[in-house]
Amino acid sequence: MWTRKELKEKGKKAFILNYWKTVLVSLIYVILIAGAAGSVSGIGVRGGSDHKIESTIESNTSQSDSASTIAENFSDKVPDFDLPPEAVFVIAVLAVMLGIVAFGISLAINAFLINPIEVGCHRFFTRNLNQKANVNEITYAFDHNYLNNVKTAFLRDLYIILWSLLFIIPGIIKSYEYRMIPYILADHPEMSTKEVFAKSKELMNGQKWRAFVLDLSFIGWEILSLFTARILGIFYVSPYRNMTNAALYEKLEYGNLEIEENN
Repeated sequence: MWTRKELKEKGKKAFILNYWKTVLVSLIYVILIAGAAGSVSGIGVRGGSDHKIESTIESNTSQSDSASTIAENFSDKVPDFDLPPEAVFVIAVLAVMLGIVAFGISLAINAFLINPIEVGCHRFFTRNLNQKANVNEITYAFDHNYLNNVKTAFLRDLYIILWSLLFIIPGIIKSYEYRMIPYILADHPEMSTKEVFAKSKELMNGQKWRAFVLDLSFIGWEILSLFTARILGIFYVSPYRNMTNAALYEKLEYGNLEIEENN
């Protein structure tokens, strides 16, 4: 059995002892894996006052009539280009093909580059719990059963997407069931895909809700991070959370969570 307090204590202690390296790896993890940097763009909208928003709406409304008049006058001067149906069909096909190619490239980058780095980041976090880990741990998956790492992480992502199509809740439940997969790959690269999935399911059996509550316990820190334009998140919250999650894996896998007194 574990408690949030003991996990956080060990995670925080390990983070502080190897501060800058943990911050760097956590930043890499956020940028490449979590994509949390994109959420900063929504902060500025909430920072404006109500009267500014109202005045903007009134200004846009007053300008709409004049804008429409200008558009009508301009449209009269622009010649019409009537494309034959064949040309429209070709353009549509090319657009679809470009979209498919772009999607395929994105999948390939995620499968062959980002997911292995994710495994390496989790190896850093778990190793950093009991000793000062090195940043080069993030390349671990490229040198240890690389194709198995690619395959297993890809299937994890695919299964979560497919379960999410059945509504959001099944996808969330499965994401918690598969939560330990990158840790297991980092810790046991010799395991097959089937064994990794089974191991993650075993470790998270009866732990999904508690892990969810553990995640919720960081909401206060995330809110504070928003008020600092994510600066607090980069230099404290993300490393703290990542090390705490690594402590959860260590506890579930080995049960050897040791906390020194008077941290």
